[in-house]
Amino acid sequence: MGNGDSRVRGLAARAGGWSARHRWAAVGIWVLFVVLAMGIGSAAGRVDVNESDQLKGETHTAARIIDDAGIKEPASETVLIQSKDGQLTSTDAEFRSAVTAVVTAVNGTGKVTDVTSPYDTKTISKDGRSALVQFDMRGDADTAGDRVEPVLKAVAGVQKDHGSLRIEEIGGASMAKQYNDAFGDDFKKAEYSAVPVALGILLIAFGALVAALLPVALAVTAIMATMGLMGIVSHLQPMSDTANSVMLLVGLAVGVDYCLFYLRREREEREAGRDAGAALRIAAATSGRAIIVSGVTVCVAMAGMLFTGLAEFEAMGLASLMVVAVAMVGSVTVLPALLSLLGERVEKGRIPFLRRRNRRGNGESRLWTAVLKGVLAKPLVSVLVAAGALLAIAAPAVGMKTENLTLDQEFGNSLPIVGTYNRVNDAFPGGSEPAEVVVKAKDINSPEVKQALADFRAQAVSSGASLGPVDIKLHDAQNVAFVYVPLVGGSDQDKAAKSLEKLRDDVRPATLGKVDGVQAPITGQVAGSHDFNDQLLGSVAPVFAFVVVFAFLLMLLSFRSLTVAITSIVLNLLSVGAAYGILVAVFQHGWGASLVGAEGVGAIVTWLPLFLFVILFGLSMDYHVFVVSRIREARLRGRTTRDAIRHGVVTTAGVVTSAAIIMVAVFAIFGTLSMQSMKQMGVGLAAAVLIDATVIRGVLLPAVMALLGERNWYLPNWLRWLPDLTHDESPEAGTPAARGESEPVRV
Repeated sequence: MGNGDSRVRGLAARAGGWSARHRWAAVGIWVLFVVLAMGIGSAAGRVDVNESDQLKGETHTAARIIDDAGIKEPASETVLIQSKDGQLTSTDAEFRSAVTAVVTAVNGTGKVTDVTSPYDTKTISKDGRSALVQFDMRGDADTAGDRVEPVLKAVAGVQKDHGSLRIEEIGGASMAKQYNDAFGDDFKKAEYSAVPVALGILLIAFGALVAALLPVALAVTAIMATMGLMGIVSHLQPMSDTANSVMLLVGLAVGVDYCLFYLRREREEREAGRDAGAALRIAAATSGRAIIVSGVTVCVAMAGMLFTGLAEFEAMGLASLMVVAVAMVGSVTVLPALLSLLGERVEKGRIPFLRRRNRRGNGESRLWTAVLKGVLAKPLVSVLVAAGALLAIAAPAVGMKTENLTLDQEFGNSLPIVGTYNRVNDAFPGGSEPAEVVVKAKDINSPEVKQALADFRAQAVSSGASLGPVDIKLHDAQNVAFVYVPLVGGSDQDKAAKSLEKLRDDVRPATLGKVDGVQAPITGQVAGSHDFNDQLLGSVAPVFAFVVVFAFLLMLLSFRSLTVAITSIVLNLLSVGAAYGILVAVFQHGWGASLVGAEGVGAIVTWLPLFLFVILFGLSMDYHVFVVSRIREARLRGRTTRDAIRHGVVTTAGVVTSAAIIMVAVFAIFGTLSMQSMKQMGVGLAAAVLIDATVIRGVLLPAVMALLGERNWYLPNWLRWLPDLTHDESPEAGTPAARGESEPVRV
């Protein structure tokens, strides 16, 4: 029955048909592509984002001046010497002895240079109970963390000899070492555990080892190929480790999803009595087309990151776009070839205790059938309740506060160095992260420039922007000077930003700004955060417009329905809004923060809202396209709209649930990391996908479509000239299956 040729059209159907007929060639081409991409990418090497390319504005200008001058700034380290009980001060002999011992010990390692005593640099707190010994690590700053261990041991040795004093080291190198020791393996474990977690869920979903391995194999090979492509592309658009991690997450999510959609449809058609060839053709024309529509939409969403002008975002966007495109191509080419090769053997490796349960005679999920029955019985009530609940969840997002997280916000008490950071900031506000003024002049030693530097140093303190000491470091040969200004406000980002504004808007114009030919951009951690926020804020509108407009157009072309296009955008925005609300409630207001280990953060990391919008808007289309495609397919077969909605949602419930569980599990792994920024990303993504796959697709979408009725398929006459990217339903696809037309996807 129904084993005749399918008359289908469309790119996915043609690709699937060719691959099924030339299966060995399709598999060979895919393997060759993966191997070549990895080989060429490895040979080319990966070019990473330069600090000078990270931002625009003053931070970028300062980095460019330093690069052009050929100055390699060393990793600076500081040793805090502080009275534990407040009795000892810098004038006491024991305190002086400890300072001398620290200077001697760090010098003796041979790993440092330019060691300065607080008695020479005046880096002694106002109460005299704290002092800073400062020095630079020899060699490249990027690898200083690998060489700082002997220095840390030398400082620890001095601490043992002076029990009444607190002697602790902090700086770029020591922070990098402690960070890598604590979280380097943490990240690797998270990335490596994602694949076994996905495979475990697929085993439960399919109950067969071969069927479970196919989606993982496709996702992993797509990721491997993309890693190679990243190396090639990085010579035009630099990449980064962050982009690599995001690519892995997105690649695993969409790679498994796409394969899952295709494989479940092919399985369903075979169970309905079609032969292997017919089942593959139907899967290619339906699920294959949904994969292409979804993949292109996700790619467009990821491309939105390219409009930020931020190198890190551009790298993440391009890497994500590439892995989605590769996974999409693999799903509609090599996957049908593998299914054709395997045939019934796709069911090999059955897990006895995971045999699919016949939950109902027709295989429909009891849960979703019951939910949908209530939703379709009272669609208006369902819309009001579900939309109201999501709007209530999204409400906290109105007061969202974003900032680049400080060390104590990012790591809490999980790192010992956080305590040192806080003590340095308390004793020397802003001293741990000073603003850095990069002064470039024709002659840095000219009287005018020297006077301007002296005036800047004095006014930085007198204006209230800094409590000092303001340190100046000259590079005579390059005619460059570095001015280090501890900002009033310290680790309080809002107060420190105001101090930065005083320097930029008042102090600089009145001093260095009066000397012709002098450039004096101000950089540093606070300045970088400020410039990043400004640039990110300026990119929100174009990114938002690009993603929404192009997603709307793709939905319009793919379904030839103005109504479907509009509802797609609205529902996705509602899903993103709910995710924002959860983030703000947990990480900013602290509601339930103890459950995820996020106490005391008080803000959302600056880059996350835009990142989540782009990622979630793209990933949400996976489920939306898949479900609406199935509803439209049933409608074209002659079902009423309400019956088509019921059929479409119930038959996709299993596969959408499985796909969502995999995504939620993978994203939740990152929610367990100690870094708050990664935790926020993991929790935000996991919550959004969970909401999207349940409330949005299981309640709101069918309820809205039920209310709209035949208006779901409305396309104005003046838009009928648009190209038709839909697929034709074949006669066999419309023929009732042996087991009933409502045969669902059982997972």
